[in-house]
Amino acid sequence: MGDLTKNFDREEFVCKCGCGLFNMNPDVIEDLQQFRTMINRPVIITSGSRCPYHNHVEGGTNSSAHLTGDAADIATANSKERYEVIQYFIEVGYRRIGIGKTFVHVDLNDPNPQDVIWLY
Repeated sequence: MGDLTKNFDREEFVCKCGCGLFNMNPDVIEDLQQFRTMINRPVIITSGSRCPYHNHVEGGTNSSAHLTGDAADIATANSKERYEVIQYFIEVGYRRIGIGKTFVHVDLNDPNPQDVIWLY
């Protein structure tokens, strides 16, 4: 049981540098919970909130949605899982998606360009 939602804990979203930053947009967390409920299996968050230092270390841009808590990176083990993540988040209105070999980035950062998909 999670302390944020049925399946997610705050600790999954705090900045990985150890600073403790947690500034996640509740809408992102709720969308992740709905996705988790739909697929009926664990969803692993590899990155949520990031402080400016950790964002720099990770190679994030100065306009990264991780800085504002409007993004999450979701671990994916194969192309089928990547497809499930991408399909779901497009269907619920996400207009910014990044695709890596082992994760999918989703974000709700309106100031950044919309209707984009990029590769890492």
